[in-house]
Amino acid sequence: MTATDPVANLQVLIRCPSVTPAEGGALSALDAMLSPLGFKVDKVKATAPGTSDIENLYARLGDDGPHLMFAGHTDVVPVGDEQAWSHPPFAAEISGGELFGRGAVDMKGGVACFVAAIARHIERHGAPKGSVSFLITGDEEGPAINGTIKLLQWAAERGERWDACLVGEPTNPDKLGDMIKIGRRGSLSGKITVHGVQGHAAYPHLADNAVRGILQLTQALMDPPFDGGTDNFQPSNLEVTTIDVGNPATNVVPAKATASFNIRFNDTWTAQSLQQEILRRLDAAAADGVLRPGRAPLKYDIVWAERPSHVFLTRNNALIASLSSAVESVTGQSPKLSTTGGTSDARFIKDYCPVVEFGLVGQTMHMVDERVAVCDLERLTVIYETFIEHWFANAGL
Repeated sequence: MTATDPVANLQVLIRCPSVTPAEGGALSALDAMLSPLGFKVDKVKATAPGTSDIENLYARLGDDGPHLMFAGHTDVVPVGDEQAWSHPPFAAEISGGELFGRGAVDMKGGVACFVAAIARHIERHGAPKGSVSFLITGDEEGPAINGTIKLLQWAAERGERWDACLVGEPTNPDKLGDMIKIGRRGSLSGKITVHGVQGHAAYPHLADNAVRGILQLTQALMDPPFDGGTDNFQPSNLEVTTIDVGNPATNVVPAKATASFNIRFNDTWTAQSLQQEILRRLDAAAADGVLRPGRAPLKYDIVWAERPSHVFLTRNNALIASLSSAVESVTGQSPKLSTTGGTSDARFIKDYCPVVEFGLVGQTMHMVDERVAVCDLERLTVIYETFIEHWFANAGL
């Protein structure tokens, strides 16, 4: 194979069953594509107590700056009910102009297209006047402990420095060219436990119903809104994701109730200031006796999830303009610059260099029959190839 064909590249990658944490042969396949192009390829295994070992890959072409990184992942989510797929999830079959398979858009497709783009650039122009690297993890869909964050540390400790990064996540909601991600909201999670007094439902004065308390606290978290949004970000939003009592008896007042929540927040807040605001709301609600008239302030505790994701916004004009102009030249439309959606590994990369995200249409990611239009693979490859040319031309600006 020549690596210039994104369809062939993607078929090879999809046929590697790399469900997190399994490497499945995907990184070895990527090595086989990049090494003949002149990339120096390193496989990096990362470990941590209580987690699965993860295989990662770092490849670099060139020794000088400017240095452009492409980042992504070859691990995929489970296929679910394999019998529900119209084509086997790891067969990479093409039908009706679409290529089917787990990871087709999230995000082996992006990886396959960038490989094809740099292979075509080398074929037509030679190696870029600078350096290009691939930073590919096998832990993006998992806990993200032994993936990008450790691979970045490993590379930085060896003297690697980057001027910009493109992450190939599927950013487009409807059609190729819709959206470039130039930042991400932060994410903070926690679990509240309310402590009451167990008792008989017929004698509520002898008990203290923890359900009343958890309702009081969760209401305070959801209302009023945390903010009205900012120029670059939508309003922060908190969702209560579970409320659990574990009480099988209908005539027993429960002594304990828990609630978990997640908030996606904008640049009005830091993780620390948001924690302070949440605690302020909880303390005020705990002292409120609306649902518990005549009672002392309810007792609760909170446990914060480890490693909150921090909000960030990329302001590097050369990077954003190079990608925007590449998208517009191929698709004919000006992409929206957005910070919507969930988190990605860009949250780790932003600590090392400016980062943006652009990839395929994400409508079928994580679904049964995940698939990508074959024509979009070719168009994304052309966008990436054009971006490489534009970025190296503009990198000194």
